Amino acid sequence: MEITYASPSSYDVSSSSSSSAAAAMPHTTRPVKIIPLQHPTTTSSHGDQSSLSDAFHKRIANLKRMTWIEWIEMALPCSRWIRTYKWREYFQVDLMAGITVGVMLVPQAMSYAKLAGLQPIYGLYSGFVPIFVYAIFGSSRQLAIGPVALVSLLVSNVLSGIADSSDELYTELAILLAFMVGVFECIMGLLRLGWLLRFISHAVISGFTTSSAIVIALSQAKYFLGYDIVRSSKIVPLIESIISGADKFSWPPFVMGSIILAILLVMKHLGKSRKYLRVLRAAGPLTAVVLGTTFVKIYQPSSISLVGDIPQGLPSFSVPKCFGYAKSLIPTALLITGVAILESVGIAKALAAKNGYELDSNQELFGLGVANILGSFFSAYPTTGSFSRSAVNHESGAKTGLSGLITGIIMGCALLFLTPLFEYIPQCALAAIVISAVMGLVDYNEAIFLWRVDKKDFLLWTITSITTLFLGIEIGVLVGVGVSLAFVIHESANPHIAILGRLPGTTVYRNVRQYPEAYTYHGIVIVRIDAPIYFANISYIKDRLREYEVVVDRSTRRGPEVERIYFVILEMSPVTYIDSSAVQALKDLHQEYKSRDIQMAISNPNREVLMTLSKSDVVELIGKEWYFVRVHDAVQVCLQHVQSLIETPKTADPLPDDKPSFFQRLLEHNREDISIAEMESGNDRPSDSRNTDPQLEPLLSRKP
Repeated sequence: MEITYASPSSYDVSSSSSSSAAAAMPHTTRPVKIIPLQHPTTTSSHGDQSSLSDAFHKRIANLKRMTWIEWIEMALPCSRWIRTYKWREYFQVDLMAGITVGVMLVPQAMSYAKLAGLQPIYGLYSGFVPIFVYAIFGSSRQLAIGPVALVSLLVSNVLSGIADSSDELYTELAILLAFMVGVFECIMGLLRLGWLLRFISHAVISGFTTSSAIVIALSQAKYFLGYDIVRSSKIVPLIESIISGADKFSWPPFVMGSIILAILLVMKHLGKSRKYLRVLRAAGPLTAVVLGTTFVKIYQPSSISLVGDIPQGLPSFSVPKCFGYAKSLIPTALLITGVAILESVGIAKALAAKNGYELDSNQELFGLGVANILGSFFSAYPTTGSFSRSAVNHESGAKTGLSGLITGIIMGCALLFLTPLFEYIPQCALAAIVISAVMGLVDYNEAIFLWRVDKKDFLLWTITSITTLFLGIEIGVLVGVGVSLAFVIHESANPHIAILGRLPGTTVYRNVRQYPEAYTYHGIVIVRIDAPIYFANISYIKDRLREYEVVVDRSTRRGPEVERIYFVILEMSPVTYIDSSAVQALKDLHQEYKSRDIQMAISNPNREVLMTLSKSDVVELIGKEWYFVRVHDAVQVCLQHVQSLIETPKTADPLPDDKPSFFQRLLEHNREDISIAEMESGNDRPSDSRNTDPQLEPLLSRKP
């Protein structure tokens, strides 16, 4: 709806200038059509409610509307797929996927346990109970959880500084760490705090995992080289230890490990590149174990170290111990929680989208937490979702969590019947499995992509990867997150601000840098602020506004020519929030403009922003008549004022007795039409009013 006004308010344009000017120019108070802005009342009950209160009441209302079936689904997400399970369609693919992942997990679990500094049996324990628990409480139907390389490295890194890996204390602390990680994950899930991890940039995660993969691969070199190297998460001590022990190098484990690693990489490549050979990707770890064990059983080489005796049977129930060390483990538990969540929830969401069902991130956190807590009562160390095994599970056609239950059964069978065979597995074969798994984490393609797309993210990737390599995992993550937050703060404190111009033939106003053909008007600056306005960025915004007032690009300006700026229009549609500091700054800016005869106008503020401005009396200070729905409305009114400023000194005072004749009035009418066309086009020469289309670039409404 458009309403015709002589000015932005009920009084005439001329009221802002002298009365003599008004008398001299009866034609300058021409009416313009603008859409009236609806000002909310400060007594509105909805406006007084905070967003937190709204979210809380909405959550309560949703809980009240839930049926008993929805309550069961929230407590036990597995009931969602159990109720709709199609046995004929799903069972066969779930069975094959579960067996495939189980065959892959058995050797990987033992390998990752060695990486964590634990006996291989604890890797098997970690791949047993948590899988069953997650299948019940987890919301993802394809996520394969269990031991992973990155978490295993973090466990080894922190516990090696507290106890020797051969001590029983080391094992107890690893189990306690699983309990603590589970508690943190449950708390974050229940309090719905998963959003906190959004502040960790993808570039940080990529740089961190790349460097961690290099450290993991180097830490496994001792099984290839045949001699011990120092346990460290820094690259320099690892390389120094490898070089210093070169005189103890042994050929047999190196040759055997290299051959097995080559076989694993070829099988992985074929499984990824050819669909009909995808089973090779999952069968790779089992093939490595079988080949290595067969070679050892036949030739019995004394120079190749073996896994040794592994206890047979299922894990017994026991409560985690050594809670006296819990305080010192909190930082590592938080770090493992963050890494585990980012690794698990990310792939779980991707798999849910591919398989056409919704996934609740907070429910996923709770499911992972319960799996870790209950797993710690059965001698498991921290577990999370695995990229590689989840991808294999999905590619094998898994439809529901039943595939996870079948994987758990495979692990149980391995614990009950196959552990005597594991005694002859070569250590270099397990090391080859770890190295082949982490090679996919070296994400150099991401670095190339970031260099091409965003140099700032590339810098972040580089800083994180270098600090992780040379200063250790904990420091690398802290530095990466710190720099990432610094970038976020910098972007927030220095928001994008654009000068808007009018696109020819439209009433649309866009950034003049993005659209060079857009033109502006003399005496008017239109500024769009593309961010919330708050204490951290208001100084920057004020500085930019002062700069735009002084620096005028006259080459793209049209309309009546004036020597300075008379109006500043703030387009506030992108502004979602404004705080008290920004309100005070707007008041100061208004007074500063007023002292220089500059009028501020506000365009299209949202309801919350307008409510804040109204409560703080900024609306009354600037004047309700200077608030507009559209930028174009504001420009029409401001341009009319600019026109009046030009014509005032040029018009002589009419004599009281002078009465214009009919021809004089007709000539005056034509002159006004020409003036309007000139204001739209910016031309100095008179235009032919007969050829001017009022609908081409509507600016000021014509007389009927």
